[in-house]
Amino acid sequence: MTYRAPVRELSFCLEAVADLPALVETGAYPDYDPDLAQAVLDAAGQFASEVLAPLNTIGDREGSTCANGAVRAAPGFADAYRQFAEGGWLSLAAPARWGGQALPKALELAAFEAFHAANMAFGLCPMLSQAAIEALEAHGTPEQQERYLTRLVSGEWTGAMVLTEPQAGSDLGALNATAVPNGDGTYRLSGQKIFITWGDHDMTDNIVHLVLARLPDAPPGSRGISLFLAPKFLVNEDGSLGARNSFRPVSVEHKLGIHASPTCVMAYEDARAELVGRPNEGLAHMFTMMNAARLAVGVEGVAIAERAYQQALAYAVDRRQGRSVWTGEANAPIFDHPDVRRMLVLMKAKIEAARAICLSCAVAADQARHAPEDARADWKRREDILTPIAKAWSTDVGCEVASLGVQIHGGMGFIEETGAAQHYRDARIAPIYEGTNGIQAMDLVGRKLGQDGGLAAIALIREMRETLVPLHGLFSGKPLERLTAAVQAAEDATLWLLDRKKDPEAGADVLAAAEPYLKLMGDVTGGWLLAKGALAARARLDAGENDPWLESRISLYEAYAANVLGHASSRLAAIGQGGELLSRFTPEVLAAQ
Repeated sequence: MTYRAPVRELSFCLEAVADLPALVETGAYPDYDPDLAQAVLDAAGQFASEVLAPLNTIGDREGSTCANGAVRAAPGFADAYRQFAEGGWLSLAAPARWGGQALPKALELAAFEAFHAANMAFGLCPMLSQAAIEALEAHGTPEQQERYLTRLVSGEWTGAMVLTEPQAGSDLGALNATAVPNGDGTYRLSGQKIFITWGDHDMTDNIVHLVLARLPDAPPGSRGISLFLAPKFLVNEDGSLGARNSFRPVSVEHKLGIHASPTCVMAYEDARAELVGRPNEGLAHMFTMMNAARLAVGVEGVAIAERAYQQALAYAVDRRQGRSVWTGEANAPIFDHPDVRRMLVLMKAKIEAARAICLSCAVAADQARHAPEDARADWKRREDILTPIAKAWSTDVGCEVASLGVQIHGGMGFIEETGAAQHYRDARIAPIYEGTNGIQAMDLVGRKLGQDGGLAAIALIREMRETLVPLHGLFSGKPLERLTAAVQAAEDATLWLLDRKKDPEAGADVLAAAEPYLKLMGDVTGGWLLAKGALAARARLDAGENDPWLESRISLYEAYAANVLGHASSRLAAIGQGGELLSRFTPEVLAAQ
């Protein structure tokens, strides 16, 4: 099926909901203006639909292959990547000193939504290069930055994030890979790594691996992890490529989805590497890369949901069966069945909410760097609390919407030829990537909520309440009541968790509440942002714009309030269940027949 980037929705979200204009007012982006943003999004949409989308199905069917210590990308991917690099797409938000365009992160993520939607397996490769750029910019030496950043920003080389091992999983403190000093400032890197996305391929001349490993005298656990850089080919002093480094892909995993993205098992055998940042602080350094990737994965969730929605909508309009309850037409499109239309409306509303959360998080990240000095701490707290919500809630939306897409297709959705099943399979990895969604929830209640006495969550809820005031002029009755009640539920849950966190014996209660709290905060934040969009749309209509699309922004919020915000009370009940209830369900109890 075809894919059309939702350029108008992206532009509206950036300008009217995520408040990109306020970021631009800081003066940090002198080259930015709305016309430039529109041109970027139009070009991204065109590249996504014309170059990447046609490769999605063949990539799924043929996948990447590994033989003789080398990975070959799926058919057509190398040429598509060449065009991608020539288009300068990796340079959008990168610093100008390394060849970047220094545009806002939110605009970059909006463009990348189109790439991920068109071909999620392809989009993972440059996504990891973006994260490597951020890590090296923050923690690399001047020599490392000179040697690698220009070529990563140009897309000439790609980056890979090399974290876990067979025995470690999400517990990176259990890593065994070692880095032994050579005595000349370099290290011999040895060990086996698994789940390395785009760890090897034939699309570029070099791949820059950022690898977690231990020094010989490192303390145990996560306090003894350091970050190292190991290129596939060594780089000479003049920038030319030297000998092949001593690491290889052993195999690529056979996966449920994203078949064209090579998920590599990598073996390092005294590979030449250099330290990035300070010894034994590699996990903190890597979190720069991981946080960038977490927000990008949230956008992947939005993207795959958008792709599944577009396909389901096209099918529902085309497929005819039964009588329309609205027009009385016989053999009507299944779009006219209320249940099908309800599913499509829910899909659309949740996509718009997730998009708004992700782009608002990106704006907060840029504000934390460029806002007036006295406001940066507040923006940093906003970025911190939105990141786990953006990653987890949005990727859950990706799975839910892709599943509804299969449902709307009926039996045809369960057949691979229609393509609906691929979106469902591809979407399923995103809630696992970059720390599972359960880990994101634990991060939210464990770290982010407790920072500065809960100031980030309290400020977010206060801003939601401020939006309720003008909303009285737009809605009455249920649409207003549901958001009001949902905001109150978010505040009640936040205060309860902050109180429980004061008790050192209440750890189980807090962690048992983590997942439903994240879902509640995602639901309510999404509803609040859609309400902001409805208010902006009404302002434009009142100013004389006669546009049914703007009217639909208002209806979309109403649908979200009816179908999502009404569940806030049940989320609140799950938050308060406590750890004691869960403790009763031992393995024996759960296995009993």
